[in-house]
Amino acid sequence: MEYLTFKLDGDKFAVDVLKTREIVDLRAVTKVPQCPEFMLGVINLRGSVVPVIDLRLKFGMDKAESSQTTCIVVMDVLLNEENIIVGAMVDSVEEVLELDDSQIEPAPRIGTRLNSEFIRGMGKQDDQFLIILDIDRVFSTDEISVVQQISSAS
Repeated sequence: MEYLTFKLDGDKFAVDVLKTREIVDLRAVTKVPQCPEFMLGVINLRGSVVPVIDLRLKFGMDKAESSQTTCIVVMDVLLNEENIIVGAMVDSVEEVLELDDSQIEPAPRIGTRLNSEFIRGMGKQDDQFLIILDIDRVFSTDEISVVQQISSAS
């Protein structure tokens, strides 16, 4: 399988490349009142309203100043058999890489600051580990309903 890799707070993460639509430069985000802190707001992407989340905040990391490498990964998230388009702000996008099953180990039950239920596994590339996310499980039903409300309000 192919994975898009990106960095958050020095750690390397990956998502299934088939879940990613595109990578866009950081742009002005319109704030939406009464959203969770990790929900930055929405962007206009060629006429479509796309909710944007800060993955650092979602994962309990410290907020960071944006840099020249900060970007938004636009992804398809499946919830209740419906595809929702969500933008995820990341520190930097690294590469697309191919991993086979022998390079992926099960998610650890302890020792990670992330909720292990949305870690698909730990990939091994050279001597480095990367956290493979199950992006469909990163958000709770309540959180995605906020995203759906934002999307449908447009």
